[in-house]
Amino acid sequence: MANGWAPDGAVQEQIDDTVTDAVLRARGMMPSGDGLAECEDCGDDIPQRRRQALPGTRTCISCQAIRDASLRSAGINRRGSKDSQLR
Repeated sequence: MANGWAPDGAVQEQIDDTVTDAVLRARGMMPSGDGLAECEDCGDDIPQRRRQALPGTRTCISCQAIRDASLRSAGINRRGSKDSQLR
């Protein structure tokens, strides 16, 4: 049951779109190509186990954590309520 003028299934479509966007964003951030033995940010060695777990990695865990923290965003607001649009 939809609210107001929204068609049936509109809420589920919003949920599906949000999940799809998150998956695509995560896949786009995955490392690809040739990896490095040394971190491109700090120059420290990248552990062999990390290079095996993430082929194509170019940063150590510490530098990647810093990069991830700087990339966090609020995301897309699909609700459309007046309160959320004013923020």
